[in-house]
Amino acid sequence: MEDERGSSPLGAQRLATLLAVLLIRSDQVVPAEQISRELWGETPPHRTTATLYVCISRLRKFLDRPGRRNPILTRPGGYMLCRAASECDADAFERLMAAGRKNARSGQPEAAAASFDSAIRLWRGAALANVRSGPLVTGFRRRLDEMRIECSEMFAQTRLDLGRHEEVIAPLKSLVTEFPLRETFYRQLMLALYRSDRKSEALGIYDSACRVLDRETGLEPGRDLRQLRHAVLASL
Repeated sequence: MEDERGSSPLGAQRLATLLAVLLIRSDQVVPAEQISRELWGETPPHRTTATLYVCISRLRKFLDRPGRRNPILTRPGGYMLCRAASECDADAFERLMAAGRKNARSGQPEAAAASFDSAIRLWRGAALANVRSGPLVTGFRRRLDEMRIECSEMFAQTRLDLGRHEEVIAPLKSLVTEFPLRETFYRQLMLALYRSDRKSEALGIYDSACRVLDRETGLEPGRDLRQLRHAVLASL
């Protein structure tokens, strides 16, 4: 957690988790019981209410800015964080991804690629990597990760549609390594290599996909991958 000066006065994972929970449920009252479960799991401290109050007080102090009302409000049974949508990267990511999808569907691949690129650039490592993985945080992190994968797939596809085959090869190799069970990335990488006249490498990617999928799932590649392999072989 960093303030506007770039320092991290909170530091403690517990307070970072508290801020994450309130942000995930921003503009909604989060029951104290749910916050406690996110912070301490099934082993809360003896004086849970008092300890939570101290945490909230410290977080309020961290977020306090001259001339602005503190965003954390006390409500019956819990707490609420009020914020503008522009204050959270997750909201900006969703807006950019939605814009990219809309542009792609309306036949504007250049605009779509620009939106997807801007969305991906918002990622700076794993989402909420420094917070405790309670039920709420885990579910939110999983949702963001799935959205990032989907955005990466659409970004790669728009570049392929634009004929940017060479430039997408390196990013797709990284994505295949990061998400070895995601067949879409194998297919896109094979297609980029094939269209770049690197057919033997494309076939090598198919073989790699076969090995990984067989080892991890016991399944063979899906129809799209198999059909692309046949197309590459037929062109040799």
